[in-house]
Parts: sequence; C-alpha cells; structure tokens
Amino acid sequence: MGSRRGCLPIILAGVLLLGAVGWFFGGWYSAGPLVKDTAFVVPEGSSLSSVAAKLERDGAIASASAFKLRARILSGGAPIKAGEFLLPKGASPGKILRIIQGDEVLRRFVTVPEGMPSVMVHERLMAQQNLTGNVDVPAEGSILPDTYEIGKGESRQSILLRMQTAMQRTLAELWAKRAKDIAVSTPQEALALASIVEKETGKPAERSVVAGLYSNRLRQGIMLQADPTIIYPITKGKPLGRRIRQSEIQAVNDYNTYSMVGLPKGPITNPGRASIEAVLNPAKTDALYMVADGTGGHQFASTLAQHNANVEKWYTLRKARGDF
Repeated sequence: MGSRRGCLPIILAGVLLLGAVGWFFGGWYSAGPLVKDTAFVVPEGSSLSSVAAKLERDGAIASASAFKLRARILSGGAPIKAGEFLLPKGASPGKILRIIQGDEVLRRFVTVPEGMPSVMVHERLMAQQNLTGNVDVPAEGSILPDTYEIGKGESRQSILLRMQTAMQRTLAELWAKRAKDIAVSTPQEALALASIVEKETGKPAERSVVAGLYSNRLRQGIMLQADPTIIYPITKGKPLGRRIRQSEIQAVNDYNTYSMVGLPKGPITNPGRASIEAVLNPAKTDALYMVADGTGGHQFASTLAQHNANVEKWYTLRKARGDF
C-alpha cells in the first residue's frame, strides 16, 4: 500500500509533464485563428517581439507571448524576412513563422525612417540582398523618408532615384504652400532647417513650435545652437554614443551652429514631410530657448531667465535619475 502511494506523485508529475509537452507542441502545430487568407506585412528591422505583437493584433495568433516562447525554442534561429506575405486561413503559428522566414514574399519593402542620415540609408540599400548594383552615399537631405516597394533584382540606383524624386516632388509641393514671411528664403534652406527640427524633437506635436523657435533665432541673428549640428561633422549623422566634448562645441566648421550665426551649409539628415511642413508653416511663438523635459519633449522659454530656470529643473531631474 505504501509503495502505491509513493508512486502517485510520480505518476501525477508524469501526467502533468505530458500535458505540458502536449500543450507546447500542440499550440505550435494546431490550426490558428485566421478565418481567411490574409496578407501580412513585416516591416524592415522588425524583431520577433514586434512581429508577434502585430500577429496577435491582426488576429493571426492567439497569444504573442506563447508565440515568442515557442518560436525561440522551435524556430531553428532563422531570421524573419521583411516584406508582405500571404498567411493561409487557419495557419498554425509554426507555419506562420516558416512563411515569414521564407522567400515566398508577395512584395518587398525598404523603409527610410524620418531623420535617417544618408550614410545609413546607403548602408540599408547595400544590405538589401534582393537588389543589384552599387550606389554612392546620396546627398544629405535628398531622400524622402518613407516605405518604398522594391522588386527582386531591381537596381539600388533605381530605388535611390525614386527616393530622391519623392523628396523633390514633396519639397516643391510644400514650398508652394509655404506661409508668408517665413525665416527661410529657398527650398534648400528649408531642408536644412527641417533637418535640425527633425533631430531636435522626438515629439511630433512639438515640431511646429521647434520650427517657430529656430525661425525666431534666425530672424534675430541669434546662433541656433542645435546640438545635432555639432555631431554631424563628426559622425555624418550617426549616433555619437557619448557626451559632446567642449572642444567639439567650440569647433569651427560649416555645420556647427554653436560657432556661427545662421543655418549650416546643408541638411544634417533626411527630414520627413512633417518637419518640412513645420518649417514652412511654423507655430506663432515668442520662444527662443528650449531644454529637455525628461519625457522626450521640451520646456520652451522666451527669456533667458525662464530658460535658466527650466535648465535647473532638467539638471535636478537628471541628478534624481542618477545620470551624473
């Protein structure tokens, strides 16, 4: 009798283990919730986590967390491909992953995010194995950030030309709709200022205010003092990865707006449509100063005294966070 009782926990553990194994594998190979064949787009640079979340939102899988868990153990480590794929009705999670790891792409895309400098656009184009030929690093500010469809075997030069043509058309369209008495006098100046606006704020709602602030400084002959213009000659727009040095703040060149009045000689990145629109239709503001507020946005001020108070708040916040 005692030996039988001793076996019960072992038997129970075995049953639970078999149940867990059945759940794990069954959930990977069983039919999924898709009720019809569905096109699914994997954006370039997507992670397993972001794709899993998108699959759950689109109703292709029941659970993003379960999909990630099984995929990491059962997928074999093959990378996810960017493009548009056709997911069949009732496709299991395992089949969905095989599809988006495979080459049966309906359409392929390359994405240039807002604020991506030309040196990184070049790297992205050269990394596209489905494209052919070589291209030089394009002129800064000549590319419109957007998602572009690409064909297998298409030349990199043709893709680049489409990106540049899109920027030319967009700039011409927006320039024709510009407000009166703006601070820039040519489309190229608008691009240069828009590239600063693009780099200076992570909040879309701030763009027009930031554009208004820099427009005020241009009109009044005040140095723009935009940190990204210090970094651009050093990295060509790539992240600096460290704090800016005092010697770099004082450096004299064609871009550093801490050592000259006016705009840099050209754009410091590829600005998106919204930043160009902001420069050509800036907010009516008396702001001349701004400092980070810790949320990705800024505190704006029209006087130096107000600005210094905002800077003090920012330093206090950073000290509390342990930044220094």
